[in-house]
Amino acid sequence: MLTLTTLDLLLSVNEGELIEEIILILLSAPQLVIFFEKHPRLRQAFMQDLPAWQQILQQRIKETLIPALLAEEFQLYQYIQTINTTDFYQQLPNILEKLQQLESPFTKEADTLSKAFSEYPPSGQMLFIQRWRLSLILQATTFNKTLLEQEKEQLLAEIQKRLTLSSTLDPIFDHNDHAAGRLWDMSKGQLHLTTKNIQLFTRYADFLEQQAELEKLAQLLGRSQAAKAIPKESPVLEPFTRLERVPDTIPEQISGIRQGDDILRLLPTEMAMLGIKELEYEFYRRLVEKKLLSYRLQGDDWQAKTTLKPMTHHHNEKQPRGPFIVCVDTSGSMGGFNEQCAKAFCLALMRIALTDNRHCHIMLFSTQLIHYDLTSPDGLTQAMHFLGQTFRGGTDLASCLNATVKKMKENSWEDADAVVISDFIAQRLPGSLIHQVKNLQQHQQHRFHAVSLSHYGKPDIMQIFNHIWRFDTGLTSRLRRKWRN
Repeated sequence: MLTLTTLDLLLSVNEGELIEEIILILLSAPQLVIFFEKHPRLRQAFMQDLPAWQQILQQRIKETLIPALLAEEFQLYQYIQTINTTDFYQQLPNILEKLQQLESPFTKEADTLSKAFSEYPPSGQMLFIQRWRLSLILQATTFNKTLLEQEKEQLLAEIQKRLTLSSTLDPIFDHNDHAAGRLWDMSKGQLHLTTKNIQLFTRYADFLEQQAELEKLAQLLGRSQAAKAIPKESPVLEPFTRLERVPDTIPEQISGIRQGDDILRLLPTEMAMLGIKELEYEFYRRLVEKKLLSYRLQGDDWQAKTTLKPMTHHHNEKQPRGPFIVCVDTSGSMGGFNEQCAKAFCLALMRIALTDNRHCHIMLFSTQLIHYDLTSPDGLTQAMHFLGQTFRGGTDLASCLNATVKKMKENSWEDADAVVISDFIAQRLPGSLIHQVKNLQQHQQHRFHAVSLSHYGKPDIMQIFNHIWRFDTGLTSRLRRKWRN
C-alpha cells in the first residue's frame, strides 16, 4: 500500500511546513494563550515538549496509508507519464472514464482539456500531466491537513487536561520553574486522576501549612548537606612563576681569582712583572693569551622563571544533594495524628525533591514493605496511593533498613540519604545490620536521619542515626504549637 509520506515525496509536498503550520495554530489557540498568562512558569515546560510532538506528527504521517481511490488515481497518473504521445491520445477516453469512476476532483478539468485539443501535439500531453499533478498535490495537501488537524485536536485536548492537572497541583508544589517543569512531565499519562484524588494533595498541603515546624524540619533536612573542602588536582598543567637567584657580572664582592685580560682587576704580583725588564715580554704574552691572574668580582641577580606544573586547588564545595529514601513506619501506634504528620512530611520532601531535581523513594514498613517512587513518571499516581494508605500493623524496622542498605548499593542511589519516620517503638536491631549501616556512614558518606514522632522511642535503636529530628506529636506539644501560631 502507498503511504502518505511516499506520496508526499513523489509529489514534492513539504510535510515539515505543514507540521510547523499546525504547531503555530496550536500555540495561538485562545485556551492556551489565556492559560499561559495565568501560569507563565508552565509555558517553558510546555515549549520543551514541542519537538517531541513534532516527531509524533511526523511519525503519524509516515505510518498513515492514503485512501484507496487516491492511491489508484496516483498509479494511473504514473502510468500516463510512461507512455508516448500517440498512445496518450488513444487512451485519453479511457483515462477520462477511469477518473470519473475514481471520483477524482480532476475529472471536470480533464474533460475540459481533452475537448480543447483540436490537434494532438506533445505539448497537450505535457499540459494534461502538469494540471493533473497539481490536482494530486492539492488532494495530498488536503489529506495532510485533515490528518494533522485531527492530531492537533487530540493534542489540544491532552494538553488542556495536563495543564488543568498541573495548574491544580502547581500551588501545592510551587517552588521554582524547575519544579513546575518536573510537575508538567509527571502529569503525562496521569490524566485519570480524579478531583477526589487530587483533593488528597490539597488536604495534606493544608495540614502542612498548619504544622509550620514540620515544614521547617523538612527544609532543614533537605539542606543538611554541609560544605566540605575538597582538594582537586587539575589534569591540565598550569604556568607557575617564581623568582630564581642567578650569577651576574655586576661587581659586588670578590668571589675568587680567574685568568683573563682585565687590567683593572690584576693581582699586584702580575702588575709587578711590568717593573722587571726580563719579565715585561712575559707579561704582554700572557695578556694577549688572556692568562693574567685577576680578581673575579661577581654579584647576584633575581630573574622570573615560569614552569608548567599540575596545580592542586582546595576550595569549599557543597556535595551534590542525593535522593531521599524515606522509610515510613505504618504500625498501629503511628495512626491518627502521627499518620497525618508522616504523610505531610513526605509531601514536603517530595516538594524539595522536585525543586532540587532529586529523587524521592518511599518504603512503608510494618509486617511487609510497600514501595512508592514519588518522582517517577507516574509519581503523582504513586503519591496519591501513598496518601490514601491506612497505617496499621506491626513494626519491622530491621527489614526496612536492610532493604535501604541494599538499595544504597545500586549505582543510581549511591549518594542517597535515608530518612526514617517512626515513633521508634520497635525491636532491637541486629548487630550485623548496625555494622552495615556504620560502614555506609563511614566509608560511603551515606547519612541516616531519624524523624522521631514520640518521646518513647528506644535510645538503642536511634544511636545509629547521624541526625535525630524530633517532632513530638503528644497532645501537650500540639497545643503549645497551636498556641504559638
